[in-house]
Amino acid sequence: MHSDKPTQLVNIQELIPDIIVDIRYATPDNFTGRVIYPAAKAYLVKPAAEALAAVRNELRDMQFGLKIYDAYRPLSAQLRLWDIVSDPDYVADPAKGSRHNRGAAVDVTLVDRKGNELPMPTPYDTFSEKAHADYPHLPKQILKNRELLKNNMMKHGFEPLLTEWWHFDYQSWEKYPILDIDFDQLTDEDPD
Repeated sequence: MHSDKPTQLVNIQELIPDIIVDIRYATPDNFTGRVIYPAAKAYLVKPAAEALAAVRNELRDMQFGLKIYDAYRPLSAQLRLWDIVSDPDYVADPAKGSRHNRGAAVDVTLVDRKGNELPMPTPYDTFSEKAHADYPHLPKQILKNRELLKNNMMKHGFEPLLTEWWHFDYQSWEKYPILDIDFDQLTDEDPD
């Protein structure tokens, strides 16, 4: 199921102005070493974006914030990733589509009040057992930080991906269509 309807996606920075956006695929600072996206933009389907705003509000009360590494990913970008790393253990097969291609997945971490990342099990996009969402052999503070992120995301309808502590799928992600809308085609208008 493919769709080209841009009004299904919401600009996260418009909805959550104080969120930090560090879209790694818009830079060479990612596992491919190449620029995949032409722009550092973060979009999600509206229910996921609103749920992420609820997570942000709750974390604000605890003196923490969020940093986004990735959100919506056009299918054409998924194809580029697959061309570089054709391994379904690390990159979703574009023939099946990614949850990111649906605007229903977000890669995120915690930051302190100054915007500094809290210590987590691994850097973003580290493909090792240590990056698994339940890997136990870590310092207590790192386990605590990972659990804080995971618990708050789950409380608001996101499910963790077992192999990546930073990746969360919004509930019922499968009901959203696979999209291939370039970032420059997206509008920042409310879809209602």
